Amino acid sequence: MNRLRMRVSLAFVVVAAASLAVSGCQKETGQAGANTPTPEVGVVTLQPATITLQQELSGRLSPFRSADVRARVAGIVQRRLYEEGSDVGQGQALFQIDPAQLQASLSAAQAGLASAQANAANAHSSAARARQLAPAKFISATDLDNALATERTATAAVQQALAAVQAARINLGYATVRAPIAGRAGQQQVTEGALVGEGGATLLTTVDQIDPLYVEFSIGVDDLAKLRALAEGSGAREVKVKLADGSFYPQPGSLDFAGDVVDPTTGAVAMRARLPNPNHRLLPGTFVTVQASLGEQHDAFRVPQVAVQRDGQGAYVLVIGQDGKVARKGITANLMQGSDWIVSGGVAPGDQVIVSGLQRVQPGQAAKIAASPDASQPAPAAPSNAPKG
Repeated sequence: MNRLRMRVSLAFVVVAAASLAVSGCQKETGQAGANTPTPEVGVVTLQPATITLQQELSGRLSPFRSADVRARVAGIVQRRLYEEGSDVGQGQALFQIDPAQLQASLSAAQAGLASAQANAANAHSSAARARQLAPAKFISATDLDNALATERTATAAVQQALAAVQAARINLGYATVRAPIAGRAGQQQVTEGALVGEGGATLLTTVDQIDPLYVEFSIGVDDLAKLRALAEGSGAREVKVKLADGSFYPQPGSLDFAGDVVDPTTGAVAMRARLPNPNHRLLPGTFVTVQASLGEQHDAFRVPQVAVQRDGQGAYVLVIGQDGKVARKGITANLMQGSDWIVSGGVAPGDQVIVSGLQRVQPGQAAKIAASPDASQPAPAAPSNAPKG
């Protein structure tokens, strides 16, 4: 009997101790939940602005003008008169072709002119005499007609001989091959002693004008259509060239050609810009990265990429409302520039968009803005596992 009483007492003590332990745990849990701190987030305050719509594309530099220097008469090249790779002026002598045969042709043409002029003088005298004798019927009408015809033929022969002299003089001038444009002369394609111009115009060298330069690039037809749909004004259609070290060439170019035909093989539209190159720092044929400004969009917002999230409903951002709680806002984000999305709808001026701490908050939950030296600047980026646009 005493043993039974001892067992019952012991069970009562164990149950009471367990009840006290459970009650203590619940109390501690409640206190911990009450002391959970409000999560801190980094925000950026949005303000509307006029944004230049830009696109980074691959391009290639090409000469503004390029001229082939060719031999226009047949002959032997005597010497080269320029330094390869140097800048030459328009009309500067580049090659000398042996002029001896051309000079002889000019002399022959001049002799033919002298003969034609002598014949013309005789024919003119005969015609003048016939005109004087014809009224007195001392010569027949046939003789008068023949004299006048001979005079006309001799005059035409003089004109023909003059043309031959002029052609021979021009050909003699071609013996000195000159630069058709100002620019940089390339390597010679023939050496001294070579026969050129025989059966065709032999290429001697090339002259390229490299100030200014052309920047040729292409843009996908879908991207171009998107930019044109967003652009609300023409703006400054300028093009900047990014150099190999990542810096931009100090002088921007201006867009001067936009094709209206889509290349069926690439689905892109050809475009071209004119770029100043006064110091000849840039060289034709170089592949470059082009930053093309193709219009402007008014009252748009720049939203950091890390703040934009997407789900089945579309793109959205989380903002801190006036009540200090997190709210979701669907946005219209169709274009990305650098590390920012260009947002044209869904947000308002002054919205505080969360850019860090996204993984710690949910819509409807209270959140606190982390202290930042400049609240208008983005706070530190969220960890790499945070949702991104």
